[in-house]
Amino acid sequence: MTEFDESTPPYLRIVGELRRRITAGELGPGDRVPSTRQIVREWGVAMATASRALTALRQEDLVRAVPGVGMVVTGPTPTPASRGARRGAARGVTRDQVVRTATGIADAEGLPALSMRRIATELDVPTMSLYRHVRGKEQLLLLMADAAFAGHQLPHTFPPGWRAQLELLCRLQWSIYRRHPWLAQVISLTRPLLAPNAVAHTERALAALAGHGLDEHTQLHLVAALANHVRGTAVNLEREAEAEQDTGLTDDEWMLAQADVFTALLTAGEFPHLARLNRAPVDLNVDSLFEFGLQRLLDGVAEVLRR
Repeated sequence: MTEFDESTPPYLRIVGELRRRITAGELGPGDRVPSTRQIVREWGVAMATASRALTALRQEDLVRAVPGVGMVVTGPTPTPASRGARRGAARGVTRDQVVRTATGIADAEGLPALSMRRIATELDVPTMSLYRHVRGKEQLLLLMADAAFAGHQLPHTFPPGWRAQLELLCRLQWSIYRRHPWLAQVISLTRPLLAPNAVAHTERALAALAGHGLDEHTQLHLVAALANHVRGTAVNLEREAEAEQDTGLTDDEWMLAQADVFTALLTAGEFPHLARLNRAPVDLNVDSLFEFGLQRLLDGVAEVLRR
């Protein structure tokens, strides 16, 4: 591999090595270059660093994106005919394609990897052509969130009883966040996104509590507290995914690797209650936190209704 000074940023080291492979002929025109995930594994860097390296190579015109294939080494200079074909492809792109592509990038690499330029690269169209379909990133995120909720439609019929209905809604929202870890960073309760498919969840939750004698203040706060529990727990999902990519370790593997450190800390006698728990380990994870918190909140709703 190319030698670099230790002060060289990791992404530039990756750029330098891939540039060397291209100029040396190890990678020829049309050959696939390592994907972001392959770079993460080979160089042990974060997904954002891998994305930045590929972006730098694209800016040098050393690589280009081929839909359905991935990033490949750039071939001969495009002819006027090929540029015309690219403009034609841009006209054929739809808003749904833009949203699906953006969602795929965010699902795989997180929101930091999402940009209009990156979407255009994936679709192999000029960046400015995207603005025919979306005004900017803020509207794009709104469309992505709405599409995420639309992908998990509310059922036509709900079980009887307010508790079963609210529990079903919360579990459905949890599955949406699980499928799209970035979504929790986009959703806000104080500045809600006006995404129809997301607003439908609030409407259905309010309907579950209707007719129980609650005033509007209490009703809305109960619904918001439940939604905030789901979203607040889901905020950890993207960070966990990033940590796993950065370290190459799952949560269980990371805990196992830290076992000696934890044991030394807890046997010092300063944390007796934690030491007691360590002797009979409790399985604590985002799913167990979601489940425990959901049931306690629903117990609280039941108490409010009883009063």
